[in-house]
Amino acid sequence: MPNPRKEKLVANIADALKRSKAVLLTDYRGLTVAQISDLRRRLREVNAEYHVVKNTLFARAAKEVGYDVGTLEGPTAAAFAMNDPVGPAKVLMEYMQENKIPVPKGGFVEGRPITAEQFEALSKIPPREVLVAQMLAGLQSPLTGLVGSLQGIISNLVYTLQALVDKKAEAAKA
Repeated sequence: MPNPRKEKLVANIADALKRSKAVLLTDYRGLTVAQISDLRRRLREVNAEYHVVKNTLFARAAKEVGYDVGTLEGPTAAAFAMNDPVGPAKVLMEYMQENKIPVPKGGFVEGRPITAEQFEALSKIPPREVLVAQMLAGLQSPLTGLVGSLQGIISNLVYTLQALVDKKAEAAKA
């Protein structure tokens, strides 16, 4: 008969998997309690939660949600990114560079599995807001050029008409 406590943990993990845009898995071996607390604080600043999970319970919860985790080995902690997956990936990779731990294992971004290498690549992407701003700037640039061209055409038309009016005024005086 399944343990009710473990069933509740599986349900909590499954709920966190459903709510999050990304789940980034790490090997937390070697982190002290103080370091884990510091990492959790940093991750909360980017709207993410960091929890140590038991591999079998995480695998069971992932299966409930439809994720295939394969085989998880060693101590595992999961960072659940509620919004943008890039922010938590950056925080984890910066923390790893400072402390040489935790080690990335992979994870899921919007339901698709990612490897440890993709995890690292994700941390190098600019935040979503920056990407949106760059895209809008790219769209705005041609429009600004079009407006400038149209203003130039209108200005030339006005100057030509004014020259024509001036020429007719001189012809009328003569």
